[in-house]
Amino acid sequence: MSARKLAMIAFRALQLVFLALVVVGVLFDPGYPWWSVFLPLVLAYVLITVDNRWNGGAPDAPGRSREPVEVAPPVTGRWSALNSPADRTPSHGVHAYGQTFAIDLVAEPEPGARPGFRALWPLARRSRDFPAFGAPLLAVADGTVVRADDGQRDHLSRTSVPALLYLMLVEGSVRELAGARRIVGNHLVLDLGDGVHALYAHVRRGSFTVREGDRVRAGQMLARCGNTGNSTEPHVHFQLMDGPDPDSARGVPFTWTGIGVPRNGEIFETPSSAGSPA
Repeated sequence: MSARKLAMIAFRALQLVFLALVVVGVLFDPGYPWWSVFLPLVLAYVLITVDNRWNGGAPDAPGRSREPVEVAPPVTGRWSALNSPADRTPSHGVHAYGQTFAIDLVAEPEPGARPGFRALWPLARRSRDFPAFGAPLLAVADGTVVRADDGQRDHLSRTSVPALLYLMLVEGSVRELAGARRIVGNHLVLDLGDGVHALYAHVRRGSFTVREGDRVRAGQMLARCGNTGNSTEPHVHFQLMDGPDPDSARGVPFTWTGIGVPRNGEIFETPSSAGSPA
């Protein structure tokens, strides 16, 4: 087991110790100072901060420099980029889960087709209200399916202030304790060879067309976009990493053939197919 994997396990264990001390402090009179309850939590975040800084796989880290891997885009049709590594790395704020160079995509088939963020109402929307939901996810290169994790439900959106606060303060914390699988939701990992793996996260439940061990060809449909895991709305989360396990993998930079790496808010279009969002 890698040091990074052990660090993630220790991080979650320390969070559980903190919660246990809080419960004991509320139900009983343990006799220890109130501030000592927070020591495991402080230690947990010191640990994960050190791990992210020293072991994150940033492009300028010693021994970690590498050229972007060129692959095909994972979608067809008209899309917009969010949390792009073209604007900053780590693109999602942390190196954890191999997402240093991850990117999020939302379908933009036409202006106004995608419901916007609302302050209060509606609190949440159904997944099918978003044009990305059900869009085909395509193999970015020839490879082998090494993970095809299905079964988590597609939940409502978190696109209002109350729903977003719930995600950040409650749901996100619970998912963090439960591990990487609950963060990325239903997901698929392709082994592309040469130590490069492609991760597709937040996949729609029941949409997988491949199984673990299958060989796939570039452009082959693998599954459909969903809204599972730690997700605010149906979108495509794509990343390259140097191993199949998000808990221990480090991010690998990518570039899409004919597109490059779209910046935040940039609209791009790939050749459409019959299964593209429309």
